[in-house]
Amino acid sequence: MSTNTDKILNTMFSRLLQMDVEPQLAAKLCAVIDSVIAKVGGSFDLETVQGQNTFRALLCSMVVHGWGNGMHPFNNPRLNQEGHPVEVRVSKDILMSMADLQSLRYVKKDDQGRVKQALFEPDQNVRVRQQIDDILEEISRDKWGGS
Repeated sequence: MSTNTDKILNTMFSRLLQMDVEPQLAAKLCAVIDSVIAKVGGSFDLETVQGQNTFRALLCSMVVHGWGNGMHPFNNPRLNQEGHPVEVRVSKDILMSMADLQSLRYVKKDDQGRVKQALFEPDQNVRVRQQIDDILEEISRDKWGGS
């Protein structure tokens, strides 16, 4: 029996996230989706609380399997299909690049749970490269009088 799971999955990633999924990962995710569909086989009723909870459990299972297969915020491509940085919606009004989101180190919230203060710390390698660039610029300025 042939399914269209791989085509649907790749289309959804492309349209919703503007990113491609590696074929090996897509195969793993499709196996999980097809397995869930085979186990369910239309055997629950979404009109009942039990049916709704079963459906929730199945969706959560698929998300967890996806996470376990490497589809999580710490394992995403930096660029989308068009070569632009991947942006993540952190609220209804704010988009952030994946690199900025990964550099979030500390969040302080007020008594109502709203973010009061956030500390973003770039990757260690970025800081080291910046320090080296600063040192080289200083040497250049001292030695050759450049700007």
